[in-house]
Amino acid sequence: MLKQTPLFDLHLESGAKMVPFAGYQMPVHYTQGIIHEHLHCRSHAGFFDISHMGQCLIRGDSAASELEQLTPSDITGLEPGQQKYTVLTNSNGGIIDDIIVTRNASGLMIIVNAACKDKDFAHLKSHLSDRCHFEDLPDHALFALQGPAAAMIMQKFSPETADLSFMQSCEADISGIKCNISRSGYTGEDGFEISVANHYADQLARLLLAEDEVEPIGLGARDTLRLEAGLCLYGHELTEAITPVEAGLQWVFKKGHSKFPGAHRILDQLQHGAERIRTGLVVDSKIPVREGSVIINNEAMPIGHVTSGSFSPSLGRPIAMALLDRSSASPGNILYAKVREREIAVAVSKLPFIPHHHYRLKKS
Repeated sequence: MLKQTPLFDLHLESGAKMVPFAGYQMPVHYTQGIIHEHLHCRSHAGFFDISHMGQCLIRGDSAASELEQLTPSDITGLEPGQQKYTVLTNSNGGIIDDIIVTRNASGLMIIVNAACKDKDFAHLKSHLSDRCHFEDLPDHALFALQGPAAAMIMQKFSPETADLSFMQSCEADISGIKCNISRSGYTGEDGFEISVANHYADQLARLLLAEDEVEPIGLGARDTLRLEAGLCLYGHELTEAITPVEAGLQWVFKKGHSKFPGAHRILDQLQHGAERIRTGLVVDSKIPVREGSVIINNEAMPIGHVTSGSFSPSLGRPIAMALLDRSSASPGNILYAKVREREIAVAVSKLPFIPHHHYRLKKS
């Protein structure tokens, strides 16, 4: 039986095409389609229901230090109201999941991917000591408001959010509804994520969607937006067989930190380089190059595979991300993707494809 988010009825009312995704019925797009939704988010503001993702809270004086032992990142250094993107690693250095950790007044709030929710929560509970209290938050919905108009809209409803910089959070009211609001998101645009109790979810969603600049966005455009932004997706660029170094996530590491699962392999790659690395591909064809397509060099030797690929509405052409042999991953290098019986030319590209527009307060 597929689960439903608290906005299921609102999605149907809004003309959504619903599909199964990570055990939920989710909107893949609405009446005007993926390309329209994608471009609207880039130019105005898009509303995303991401309530299928997992939310949990870890309390206790040792919560930060214990969580830090499960990730390569600096968790103990998080100040109240700060967020961090990081990964949970396994003993082989692979990625169990990528997560967002926020330090708030209650403890450490963690957001995990929907498809990984059960294994992540089991992993955390099995590795945290009895000095930590783990609490699942199934009674909370999660929304994202993304795009250049997002800040103006949020300031109208919750003025204190204007003081947030990228990857900062606060507790605030929106029309009397208590929310946890962070200035974050996964589109490359400025935006916010809002955690709210399920029983207020429909009311809050309708309030935001009533704004002229805001339109609902489904899973289809959510994926093309994150691909243009060069952001990893679990199950594609991130798996239990791919290390953070191979995925290009060197920036998540805490200097000098070596007490996390898989540290020996990961730190060796960090020092000497990985044999394969994530890179962008710009496709010289109208034919999209999809996940799983083998990439070959001009000598017809396989040197990697596509992890994500789609048409880019912003660029008007197909793009992809791939795991490639490091020796073949120089920007501008011409390679070939095998698509059915054809070989399609692709050029290695730096990431992201589209510049990020995250908002950071200027330091005085």
